[in-house]
Amino acid sequence: MTDPFRFRLRVRYNECDAQKVVFNARYADYVDLAMTEFMRALGRDYNALLARGLDNQVVKLTLEWKASALFDDVIDVRVRTLKVGNTSFVLEHEMVRAADGTVLCRAEVVYVMMTTEPFEKTRVPDDLRATLEEGAPGVLVDQSGG
Repeated sequence: MTDPFRFRLRVRYNECDAQKVVFNARYADYVDLAMTEFMRALGRDYNALLARGLDNQVVKLTLEWKASALFDDVIDVRVRTLKVGNTSFVLEHEMVRAADGTVLCRAEVVYVMMTTEPFEKTRVPDDLRATLEEGAPGVLVDQSGG
């Protein structure tokens, strides 16, 4: 990825399992946090979507692990849009150890655009389509504590 959006976080003790690595389910949490910040960077934060009567729903989440993250590691979650369809969009999240660039996990997530009332599938609005396709290159949201 060339200069992708990055969400930076630090692995907390409570996210680790008995093997002293990040518990597998926590990676889905990291994906969700990064997606939220990616959308905020696009000017399409969750509250702004809800105000428009829109929401999105995860319909598929695929995780592929490459290496283990450990307590106190700083992780960059690199987010980019892979595809925008009529009613859905696909984001890729590549989780990388910031200290050495080791790829830890890759996630691909399919989101379906929904209306809030009634809760049903709808088209991705043109303005959201354009911002998703543009992405947020070069943006870093750092929540690692420095």
